[in-house]
Amino acid sequence: MSRTKLLLPALLLAPTLAAATPAMPTLLAPRERPAVENRILEARLETLLPALMAETNLDMWLVLSREYAEDPVYFTLVPQPSFAARRTTLLVFHRKPDGTVERLAVNRYPLGAPYSAAWAGGDLDEQWQALGKLIAERDPKRIGVNVSRDWAIADGLSQGLRERLLAVLPEGYAQRLVSAEDLVVRWTETRTADELPHHAQAMAVARAVVAEAFSNQVITPGKTTTDDVSWYIRNRFEALGLPVWFHPDVNRQRAGDECGRDSTFCGSEGLIERGDVLHTDVGFCYLKLCTDTQEMGYVLREGETQVPASLQAALATGNRWQDLLTGHFVAGRSGDAILAATRAAADAEGIPSSTYSHPLGFFGHAAGPTIGMWDDQDGGTPGGEWPLHPRTAYAIEGNVRAPVDGWGDTWVQVKLEQGGYFDGETLRYPAGRQTQWHVVR
Repeated sequence: MSRTKLLLPALLLAPTLAAATPAMPTLLAPRERPAVENRILEARLETLLPALMAETNLDMWLVLSREYAEDPVYFTLVPQPSFAARRTTLLVFHRKPDGTVERLAVNRYPLGAPYSAAWAGGDLDEQWQALGKLIAERDPKRIGVNVSRDWAIADGLSQGLRERLLAVLPEGYAQRLVSAEDLVVRWTETRTADELPHHAQAMAVARAVVAEAFSNQVITPGKTTTDDVSWYIRNRFEALGLPVWFHPDVNRQRAGDECGRDSTFCGSEGLIERGDVLHTDVGFCYLKLCTDTQEMGYVLREGETQVPASLQAALATGNRWQDLLTGHFVAGRSGDAILAATRAAADAEGIPSSTYSHPLGFFGHAAGPTIGMWDDQDGGTPGGEWPLHPRTAYAIEGNVRAPVDGWGDTWVQVKLEQGGYFDGETLRYPAGRQTQWHVVR
């Protein structure tokens, strides 16, 4: 099987300055990716979905979509390559008495495996009537539909499609419709063993590209701008066939900035000069699995041979904050409870910090336990009550603030975000985490 080998260029840094960054992994060539995605999908549908439908007590799950108005979970359920729910595609998942799940597609263009075609034709009214007949024949007691007040990912059923559904349901069946939000969240947040190596590769790519960007390969102090670096990162991902889910952010901090102990956000854009602290936030998806990564860099001043001690201490404090956060990852504990425990632990150690971590998976900002928001450190936001489950992935995201020697009243904000996997007992970083500064000479 042919693959595209992507090698990390030399960073031209002394060993004591090199960031602890993984080498660029070998990725599947774009043409080879759909087959892998489809194997993963079939295994998820065969083994994971029946367990989750039983867990959430649903007899049937309907995912109804129209072209260009697809349900958010539609592309997590259909084989690749797929770019739209052509015309109207109606997916039906029926949990049978033996616990297995029947997978049916009611649409103009049959999807093929792993679905059975329950109807095929060109008349839209007949298509909906076929759906109504299919439901009546199976007589499910609890029918999950994707409507939700709090979870955008679980709110994909449009008003128009809901009206058409109600029109074809047998009498009395409308009362059997319930929100499928718990199933949607569990489906999207749960990672399988087949997915983990690929997700780890994606996280490693993110870190390796940041290492390239925050090096002399890309940055010439006094000439390169933060926007130049941002576009380098984006072009690099796109050249690897990795779609970004937001434009990379690159900013700088320096003495004289308005940044203090209690600042919410520190950083500005513009020309990169010697002595600047650099930060980037990047995210892309590979094999449907998304990343979200933030790391820090430093531009050496003339005559400097290493990162100033106060900045090294600030990054170490950031790593300590990460440990405090992940040390409170306990299965069944809510996002709000983890947030409160982390804040209390950081305060006890005198670490000015903010915690705003979130799940990773089919979406960069995925559903699952919300562990703080950058603009709300008190909890109570949607998702904060959701419990931590095993086999889930997270962006361990937040920041610490620290004074810097020679910066006067200006503090530095160390903003970190690394992909982590929770196995039910501990959280680990499949691609490692930043423990040393990226350095531009």
